[in-house]
Amino acid sequence: MTDANTSTGAVLVLEDGTSFPGSSYGATGTALGEAVFATGMTGYQETITDPSYARQLVVQTAPHIGNTGVNRDDSESRRIWVAGYIVRDPARRPSNWRSERSLDDELLEQGIVGIQGVDTRAITRHLRERGAMRAGIFSGEDAAVPAGQLLEQVLASGGMEGAQLAEEVSIDEPYVVEPADHGWESDTALSIAAIDLGIKSMTPQRLAERGVRVHVLPARATLQDIEELQVDGVFYSNGPGDPATATGQVELLRQVLQRRIPFFGICFGNQLLGRALGFGTYKLRYGHRGINVPVLDRATGKVEITSQNHGFAVDAPLDGPVESPEPGFGLVEVSHICLNDDVVEGLNCLDLPAFSVQYHPEAAAGPHDAAYLFDRFIDLMKTTTASHAQTGRPAATSQENHA
Repeated sequence: MTDANTSTGAVLVLEDGTSFPGSSYGATGTALGEAVFATGMTGYQETITDPSYARQLVVQTAPHIGNTGVNRDDSESRRIWVAGYIVRDPARRPSNWRSERSLDDELLEQGIVGIQGVDTRAITRHLRERGAMRAGIFSGEDAAVPAGQLLEQVLASGGMEGAQLAEEVSIDEPYVVEPADHGWESDTALSIAAIDLGIKSMTPQRLAERGVRVHVLPARATLQDIEELQVDGVFYSNGPGDPATATGQVELLRQVLQRRIPFFGICFGNQLLGRALGFGTYKLRYGHRGINVPVLDRATGKVEITSQNHGFAVDAPLDGPVESPEPGFGLVEVSHICLNDDVVEGLNCLDLPAFSVQYHPEAAAGPHDAAYLFDRFIDLMKTTTASHAQTGRPAATSQENHA
């Protein structure tokens, strides 16, 4: 375990030249990435194992981190994905009946460089005012290098704009999560193809709990892969990187939409639906990262407290419905907006069986306000299947509906 007696000197250097001295936490060495802040008061293990945080240095705004240790059950993927970890006061020892080891031991074993003892409130205010930016954590011997050389390393590192990361965090081979045993027959259970762009383990679990068989496919999956499975729907997961680089996944999604296969996307999947429909995406100043983001469902007027982790957003008109910029996809509307800044938080296709949200309905970690979205997807698949059975063909196109 790394504590105050074994820590070495460390420094966080931002690309604008601002630096914050502290001491090492986890592994020692150098970590480069984009500095962002996460506002969750709990759920740090789910945060650091979320693949959407790949190539990012995460600042935890909650001052006390590591109090409950870590365990095998709460990890959201096969490893820690944050590039580096920035905390104020780490726990000297964990205290929880589910704890299997300390957080700093886990960081050390996985080679994650962190820094402790820094003013995370000051760092967060700095990033809010100037925006997320490239940064580096340097500890041990690496921190003894002259400040100018440390800044040069930061400036030489890559930013998130133009970063194609989904393939880096995705699985290599497909796998299946079977439906939970609630009286579902294996040959009657709904099935979906979930494209792993950085999927969290709780997402297919939430669908399996509802009697859905989930075929998790790599980010490079093709339409042939999907059609061979004869699934009832397609799901796009969360994930890291710039959605403008995901040309292959966007083209696949257009093929899915053209065939009227029911679609549900979250987070990165929401951005890719936007691009598939012909809208643009853009980088947010400092993004939404935490488990307390208020979102308005414009159809019901209900406010949901949501779990989010994204630095990009869809550029779509809030006054709708509007015709999709991509021909043939009909009308689309912005279904949800963020109450903090009016960022698009969801899209709903009116002439296609497709919708998406910019947040995490699986609630790992976070509130359960949005869990109903999984049920909505199931209802959409059932309705579409019934429609196909009655008509013997896919649902009508936009042009047919509005003739």
